[in-house]
Amino acid sequence: MKARRKKLPVGGIAILLAMSLAMVGPILSVIIWAFAVKWRYPNLLPTEWGLKYWRIMLGRDTVIEPILTSLALTSVATTMAALICWPAAYAFARLQFPGRQLFLFSFIAANAVPKFALFVSIAVVFLNLNLVGTFWGVVVVQMLSAVLFMIWIPTAAFRSIPPALEEAGFDLGASHLRVFVMITLPQALPALAASYVLAFVSILFEVDSALLIGAPQITTMPLLLLSLSAQVIVQEAAVLCVMIWVPCFALLLLTRRFMSSKGIAQGFGA
Repeated sequence: MKARRKKLPVGGIAILLAMSLAMVGPILSVIIWAFAVKWRYPNLLPTEWGLKYWRIMLGRDTVIEPILTSLALTSVATTMAALICWPAAYAFARLQFPGRQLFLFSFIAANAVPKFALFVSIAVVFLNLNLVGTFWGVVVVQMLSAVLFMIWIPTAAFRSIPPALEEAGFDLGASHLRVFVMITLPQALPALAASYVLAFVSILFEVDSALLIGAPQITTMPLLLLSLSAQVIVQEAAVLCVMIWVPCFALLLLTRRFMSSKGIAQGFGA
């Protein structure tokens, strides 16, 4: 008997295409605006292309400084979060202690609270500590955006490592430190790198913390983009948006294969 051909779910395909267009359309529009010199209605595409606004934006000190500031803030905040959260993730994965699941789920509960309200409360405390408007004040607050990625993904990675691999190392006389460095860490390293990249991107796009804790002394790329979006020249905001989005998208593509449904389930203790 001939196998019956499965009918294509036309309705499902139409919904998928509509959703894809809704997500890709605005991004594509921003990319076109970044390279458009003249684009007026009713033309579907720009009538003049060029790098005019790229040269304008890259030639401004008011643009270069926020870019360098954002990269410095994000790098420091992500690295400090990794140094604190990765050992905690190892403890969550390997140790049994009272309140373990409660502590693990508390990181999700903290992210369920509107961040703006949370940062307002922190700003009141930081004001008394003279941390408002300082580099390190923004770093401490931005670390909060990295905690969820830095805890859950590494916890899933450490849980997924077969105990037999480490036991084999112990049987051969290796110390706990040597087993961790030679066996455990290489197995978990891809997921640790993925958590670092996701946290880096999350912090890089953070607006509320820089606005409430850093402004006006500290200006980041998202704050600059926010100010440019209110101006008439759309191309300038589009150029900055592409400058932020393209490298972040490339980094996220590198982490895609580590974000499996199985890994996420392991992070939730399933």
